[in-house]
Formats: sequence, C-alpha cells, structure tokens
Amino acid sequence: MKYSRPRHGSLQFWPRKRINKFLPSVNWNVINSDKKLKGFICYKIGMMSAIVNDTTPDSMTKGKQIAIPVTILECPSMKIFSVRFYKNGIVKGEILSENLDKELKRKVKLPKIPKKFEDIKINDYEDISVIVYSQVKKTGIKKTPDIIEVGLSGTKEEKLAFVKENIGKELSVSDFIENGQLIDFRGLTKGKGLVGPVKRFGLQLKSHKSEKGQRRPGNLGAKGLAKVTYRVPISGQMGLFTRVAYNNKVIAVSKANEPISGIERYTNLKSDYIIVNGSVQGPKKRQILLTQPLRITKRKAKKKFALVKLR
Repeated sequence: MKYSRPRHGSLQFWPRKRINKFLPSVNWNVINSDKKLKGFICYKIGMMSAIVNDTTPDSMTKGKQIAIPVTILECPSMKIFSVRFYKNGIVKGEILSENLDKELKRKVKLPKIPKKFEDIKINDYEDISVIVYSQVKKTGIKKTPDIIEVGLSGTKEEKLAFVKENIGKELSVSDFIENGQLIDFRGLTKGKGLVGPVKRFGLQLKSHKSEKGQRRPGNLGAKGLAKVTYRVPISGQMGLFTRVAYNNKVIAVSKANEPISGIERYTNLKSDYIIVNGSVQGPKKRQILLTQPLRITKRKAKKKFALVKLR
C-alpha cells in the first residue's frame, strides 16, 4: 500500500542555521508610526500571570477579573550614537554624537567623522536614520551596550529636527510606546544546538522494527546524488533563529523607583519596564528589539485590559 502525505517542516525560514548577530536588521521603510522613533531595545525578564480587568467590547468576560499570561521586559534608556544621511539607498554622510558615554568609548572603536550639522544640506539627501545604543549599565545585566540602526518617521525636516533636539539626551521607552497599544518583538529564539529530524521537523517515529533507526527519515534521496537536497529533513541547528512576534498588547508601561529584587535568574529591576500580554521569544536577559506594529489585526487591537496585580 502506498502512503501519501504533505512534506514535514516549513520552508518559509531557510536555511535553519545560527544567526550572526543578536539584534536583527529591520526594513524600517515598511513600518509606519506616529512616533518619531520606530524601534527600541529591551531585555527580557521573564513571564508571570497577571490579574486584569477585561474591558474589551463584546467580550464574554467584560467587566470581570481574569488571569492572563504576561511577559515583563526591562527597557533602559537609549542614546543616539550617530546620525546617518542617505541618498539612493547609500550612506552619503554621518554625524557622530559628542556626548557619548565613557563605557561606550572603551568598548567600541569610534570612527573619525569630522562633519557637523552646519555642514549638512538637507536637500542633498533623501532619508535620515539614527544609530542608537542602550544604556545597559543601568540594568546590571552587562556593561557592553547593544547598538543598532533605527529608522525615523516623518518628513526629512521633521527627522532632522528630532535628531537635533534629542542628540546627546536620553530616550525613554515611555516616549516610544503608549499603554494599551500593539507592539512587535524582533529577536532570537532559544538556542537548542544540534538536534535530530524528529524534533527539528516533526517527523513521525518509524516502527520499532526499522532496520536503520526510528528517529530519522526513511530515505535521503536517490543513490547517485552527490548532494542531499535541502528538502530532505535531516539533523542540524535548532533554535537561535530570528523571529518576529506580531501584535502584542502592552498592559503597562512603568518605572522602578526602587530596585525590585527576587526575580528568578535575573538581576534587580532598576529602570523602566513594560508588561505585555503573551510570550516573547528567547531566554531571560535576551536583548529584544521593540518595533511599531507592522500589520495590526482588528481582533488584537480591540482587546482592552487594566492591570490589577501580578502573581
């Protein structure tokens, strides 16, 4: 009897290998936002359960207290490292911030960029973006800051005005997101190393009487092939992949006035933090890039929760 089934495993993300950098690159041109800054760096603390008041219209639990899973992320302030000016998709000018932290100067080799804002003619360029770094020294996780290029929204004149106003100043997460809005998370999943095809692709176990093993595919391809085709599910890297978690509802945006201790496998919570509904990829202390929502869904947008307490 001949069996037929669809192939196992998604080919949407390929090749499945370890990523080269922890903070992913983003096409900022596809993300629209009312806020000037389109991205923010945060660090995952962990998950808890939250008691909230459900105020979602037409919800079966409207007006009642319910328990939902939430993720807490610490979001220390960021600073602008440099400003980049683009023309035809190529960097044609860059201005380095003058008030950089001492820790950053010791950890990063600073480029020699003699240009100043007085030397820039806005009509010579098409787009402006900023390279920002997180002040992770405020968290106690580590000392080396994370650096990434972030896009800005608005016209060229509005972007330039935002940069001139905020260069050298601290950028807070409360200026980036609002309570109750949707947010996207871009980051890496937990790394699991080398695993077999059953865990990696979801293969069904073969019979216990199989001659060449249960946890493997029945055939790797034709006998004369010089190379195994990429469609064959075989063992390899699992985890540490770049993934995006879309449309996470922000439950609360707050600041730790005093260090909060007692968090398992995490240091004391010292700076700004946010609480979001659902889970976020990656282990504790993993750096996560928050971005404005790329594709808002009506079902997620109409949900409304008021935080009562964490447990």
